[in-house]
Parts: sequence; structure tokens; C-alpha cells
Amino acid sequence: MAMPALVVENVTKEFSTRAEPLVVLRGVSLSLEPGQNVAVVGPSGSGKSTLLNVLGTLEPPSAGRVAIDGQDVAALNEAALAALRARKIGFVFQDHHLLPQCSVLENVLVPTLAAGRTTPDDVQRARELLDRVGLGRRLEHRPAELSGGERQRAALARALMNRPRLVLADEPTGNLDRATGQRVGELLLELQRQSEAMLVVVTHSAQLAAMMNRRLALDEGRLREDAQIP
Repeated sequence: MAMPALVVENVTKEFSTRAEPLVVLRGVSLSLEPGQNVAVVGPSGSGKSTLLNVLGTLEPPSAGRVAIDGQDVAALNEAALAALRARKIGFVFQDHHLLPQCSVLENVLVPTLAAGRTTPDDVQRARELLDRVGLGRRLEHRPAELSGGERQRAALARALMNRPRLVLADEPTGNLDRATGQRVGELLLELQRQSEAMLVVVTHSAQLAAMMNRRLALDEGRLREDAQIP
């Protein structure tokens, strides 16, 4: 039987302090197949963003294992990790992190720079993604000329630019009003399903969490199935 595309096994993450180590994640396990999505909910400070950083290879686990497409990320050096992130992981944040001096089109093309150059096919894909998120007529606008919802939609297009296997979203609707958050959440799921990517969303929004196929709760560093969201 084939292994899931994302495997997280008994991951612990702790940080050194002047006193005793601060344990943020305690024996976290999770697996996902292409096309699956999951919401992770929990109180502030419960370790949700740390979990995303570990899944995204931005932070190494203190113990346990993370594998993407059978590749144990602990076996990779920094250059190989950077290449894996560029090829297989897309990030969406609460704050869109668009470059203010660049146009919408240029922002979506940023992930292609990891390959050293941007090809005409890359430009065509970026235009198609922006059209799909409703920004086909805003290609040359700067982020300051967009609404909050438009900036987040541009960030979704950027996250999907390199056809990632895994999309990680940290409070992607946290800065949006309820109606705009609903539309952005629906669009995120639509794009994820069409691309057959895996999606992990960290959120405080019961509205967004309820859209996902599966909901998990992280509390005191432990991950469990969440029964509180209808």
C-alpha cells in the first residue's frame, strides 16, 4: 500500500528558554493524500503556527518525522529544503505579504524566481491564475490599489503558481470581513481541489473550518479530532 503524500509522525517541537524547554508540539501525527484538506483550530498560543512552520520545513521538529512524497525532510540540507519548498509547498498568510513595489502579476511570479528565471509559460500561468481569482483586469495594479479581499486572492494565486503538492494557510481570512472571508475561503478550496493539492488551514474562524473535509483541534501541543464545529 502506498504511503500518504504527507506523513507527520509523533512530531515534538520545543524551544530553549532560560529555565526549562518550552514544549509547543507533543507527539503530533497527521497524514494527507492529494486532494484532501484539513482545518486546524485551537486557542491562541496552542502551537498552530508552529505546526505550519514544521510542515512547511521552516522549522525542524525536535523529534519525530515529516515526509513529503516519501522524502524525509530531516535528511535534506538547507539548499535541498529550499528547493523542496519552492517546488512542493505554497504558503498563504493572514497578512498577504505582497511586495508593495511590484505589480499583481509580478507578485504572483515571485515563486518562479527560485528556478532562476521566469519563462513565457510562467507568465501565461500567472495570468490564468489571476483570471481565475477574478483579478485578470488588475495585473498591473500595485497591492496598495487593491482591496483586502483582492490582495488575499492575489496571495492565493501566488501560492499556487508552482503547482505545489502542499498548501499551508495561516489564518487566510483573519483580516477580512465575514462575507469576503467566505468568498476567499470558497475560492481557496476550489483552487485546491482543482489542482489536487493537499491543504492545511490554521484558523480561528468556525466559518472557514466548517468548509474543510476534516477538522482537528490543537490544544496544549496535542492534535485531536475536533467535535466542536458542526
